[in-house]
Amino acid sequence: MLRFMPVGDSMTIGSAGEHTWRHRLWQHLCRSYGGPFTFVGPRETLYDKEADAPTSLAYAEPAFPRAHLAGWGEGWLHMVPLIGDAVRAHRPDVLLVSLGLIDLGFYTNAEQTAVNVRAFVAAAREAGPRVRMVLLPVIPNVRAASDPPFAEQVERFNVLLAKAVADLDEPRSPLLLASPPEAYDIHSDTYDGTHPNARGEHRIAAAFAGAMWEAWGVGQPYAAATG
Repeated sequence: MLRFMPVGDSMTIGSAGEHTWRHRLWQHLCRSYGGPFTFVGPRETLYDKEADAPTSLAYAEPAFPRAHLAGWGEGWLHMVPLIGDAVRAHRPDVLLVSLGLIDLGFYTNAEQTAVNVRAFVAAAREAGPRVRMVLLPVIPNVRAASDPPFAEQVERFNVLLAKAVADLDEPRSPLLLASPPEAYDIHSDTYDGTHPNARGEHRIAAAFAGAMWEAWGVGQPYAAATG
């Protein structure tokens, strides 16, 4: 059985009432992947905005493997000390990673964030020497549209992320850099300039699906969908 672990921030955990891109990817793999698979991880909940805590199970469609390692307000900085134990305990074959926006916005600059990417990869491999990883570049959000220095940090980090993937890729534990979600528009693909709506969820799922199909032959090309 192929075991995927979604790793991410608020865009990955999602909030109460949402499908999440995790669900959209699961639907796609159910249609396109010919073997057994599941999602694994130490967490299962959505973020509850009223409670200001990750305590909700109110998925728009809850009948899917909801396990993940994602947190509202968490980034590479926060996941480095967690990923080793998560990989050892849940034995993922593939990590699907979408991190970095929160780091650049509040905690670390592009260079420091790239150092944490490398530490994350090392910790994941120490726990699972054959684990594969798909890394999504940071998607510029509404802040990047109005804050040029922040936009420059996002662009700089994405360059450094690509370099880290090129440097660290190895046959035993391959790394993939996913392409940014195609035609992603913060005005039509998010509900607040950052967090994906249904269209955005599909576009993020498609980015992960496309990378795995093109590089590893997993699944099929993502079928276009907007709702």
